Amino acid sequence: MMVKHIIIWTLKEMPEAEKTEHKKLIKEGLEGLKGKIDGLLEIKVVTEPLPSSNGDLMLDSTFADYDALKGYSVHPEHVKVADERVIPFTADRKCLDFEII
Repeated sequence: MMVKHIIIWTLKEMPEAEKTEHKKLIKEGLEGLKGKIDGLLEIKVVTEPLPSSNGDLMLDSTFADYDALKGYSVHPEHVKVADERVIPFTADRKCLDFEII
């Protein structure tokens, strides 16, 4: 059964221009994983939330199954993007994983 992996991040406090640049780099890094990780079917990063939002950007990804999601979480390409482009600039992370029925 396919699995959705949704992440919403709040970035650390920084000037707006810096925030925009980090969002761009996070989007490029994560979306660049498509085709590199087995079982990763779709990946999209939203960087322009509406003013009613309480997060700065969102990852919406789909995996073939739960094992594929677990493999993604430790895959060296994903870990590299997370360690270099995401974790140093985020203040908060919320995650929701669920099966697509």
